[in-house]
Amino acid sequence: MEYLQVNVYTTTLGVEPVGALLLELGVGGYAVRDAADFEEFLAGKSGHWDYIEDELMALRHTETTLTVYLAQNQQGAEGLRLVKEGLERLKELDTHGKWGRLSYSLENVKEEDWAETWKQYYHPLAAGPLTVCPSWEDYDAAPGEVVLRMDPGMAFGTGTHESTRLCLELLGESLRQGMQVLDIGCGSGILAIASLLLGAGSAVGVDIDQVAVRTSEENARRNGVENRASFHCGSLAGQVSGAYDIVVANIVADVIIGFVPDVPRLLRRGGVFIVSGIIDTREDEVAAALEAGGFTVTDRKTAGGWVAMACTPG
Repeated sequence: MEYLQVNVYTTTLGVEPVGALLLELGVGGYAVRDAADFEEFLAGKSGHWDYIEDELMALRHTETTLTVYLAQNQQGAEGLRLVKEGLERLKELDTHGKWGRLSYSLENVKEEDWAETWKQYYHPLAAGPLTVCPSWEDYDAAPGEVVLRMDPGMAFGTGTHESTRLCLELLGESLRQGMQVLDIGCGSGILAIASLLLGAGSAVGVDIDQVAVRTSEENARRNGVENRASFHCGSLAGQVSGAYDIVVANIVADVIIGFVPDVPRLLRRGGVFIVSGIIDTREDEVAAALEAGGFTVTDRKTAGGWVAMACTPG
């Protein structure tokens, strides 16, 4: 399948509003190139550096860019239309021009090319109760350390985003041995697989994207939990059945609000509903929807302008 690379041009100050726009539109994930990243890199290094890779040096003079990939099909075309309309709305809000030109350019990118390009930015990192490690890197785990090996491919979910890390923290605190977990909008399968590595008895993931389902299955095999995991392509909570101890959804505010009424039928008594992917400015809306759906928020975590909540029915 061919993919369209969409480069959105902004400023360091514009990364947050533009990123929020893209995620709210359901794009999923994005890559950021920003000169501020290079300066931060230099500030964190000491000693004498004789050599820095040309590609990294180029960041020093780059225009801040957020890059997303859209399939070259009807769904991708609709996504591009929404991005264009959203940028026009941001221009109206940015009366002082702090967010840059808010325009975009397009490039054609093949899936296999993209799947290799982003790997240079993905390295092992601590994410909640475990360490997420790219499948292609050698990593020596410390005694007792739980390592989740991932290759997200074209799916969203590497553990690098705040929303995923917050979700993993709440999942680790809520999970008990043998529990059944449902991951709504599973992406790369990271949350479902993490739950199994941390002791869940079984996990089910559902996503509207067949690529995400295939990637999740591959990652489950990569971590040796394929016999306890199942992934399905479908309309999120609408076509899921069964009862679970934990339901987790790391998506966006509007989607979470939309399926809150479906969740109580999926939770066992005493179960926990974990939501993430919520921009802090939308927290009140999501909290109100949860309350209207009969949930009580029992824990809340924030990082980088993102919010995750754990809640229980009643």
